[in-house]
Order: sequence, then C-alpha cells, then structure tokens
Amino acid sequence: MNRDELMLALQGAGRAHSTATIMFHTAMAAYFGLSATDWKCGDIINQKGPLTAGQLAELTGLTTGAITGLVDRLEKAGIAIRRPDPNDRRRVFIESAPGGEEMVLPLFDSMLEAFSEVTDNYNDDELALILDFIQRSTALMEQEAAKMRAKSADP
Repeated sequence: MNRDELMLALQGAGRAHSTATIMFHTAMAAYFGLSATDWKCGDIINQKGPLTAGQLAELTGLTTGAITGLVDRLEKAGIAIRRPDPNDRRRVFIESAPGGEEMVLPLFDSMLEAFSEVTDNYNDDELALILDFIQRSTALMEQEAAKMRAKSADP
C-alpha cells in the first residue's frame, strides 16, 4: 500500500476499533444496569478520582445536574460513592467504591487473555510504538472533544 492507501486503511481500522470498544463498554455497562456514559464516567472516577461533581462535569461535558443522577446510578451499582470533603461540608467528592474494582476486574479476564495473545505477536519496540500512537491519539481525541463541546455551547 502507498501512504494514502495506508492512511485510509488506518482511519477505517481506527473507526472500527472505536466502535468495537464502545460496543464492548456498552455491554459491560448493561451488565451493571448502566448506560455507556455512566460506565465510562465510573472509569474516569476510577482513573482520576476522587473528583467533585463539577470536575467530573468539566471532564465529560455533562451538566452538574446530569452528574447527580449519574452518580446516583453508579452508587446503586456499587461502582462509586460520595464522600464529604472533611474541609468543606458543602463539597462532596465522588470516588470509586470500596470493592468495586474486585467486582469489575474479573469481567475483563477473557478480554485480557485474548489481548495478550494479540500483543504476543509484537516485540518490545513495536509495542512501544503502539503505546506512543495510542497515547498521542488519546490526547488528540480529548482535545477534539473539548473543541466540539465548545462549539456546541456557542449559540
């Protein structure tokens, strides 16, 4: 393939990968009675928490009102909890629920095993290159999402 064909194939593969990832996480969310947005917000809390509702709203582009209902659903599913700020009674932190990871991680076992079979086909230099691509493209997607949220906020 020439570069143009390779870029087109890469874009198509990236699009298919993104869709497959969303469908996987939608299935995981459904297992817990959550929406895909709820589920991924639980993951954001797990990765970046504890967070205030305002911080989570800023990271996701959701309103603080939507965050309230979302956190209610995450609490009910055993994924997140609210914890009062010891220094400011008016503020609440949202964080991963104790035992939540132990409940969720086993559900990824099959995928992680299959993923290992894929990564076994690459040497360390190739894996480092793939990691670099994923990190750079993730940062790009976060920037583009912020741009889109800003556009949709403009009248």
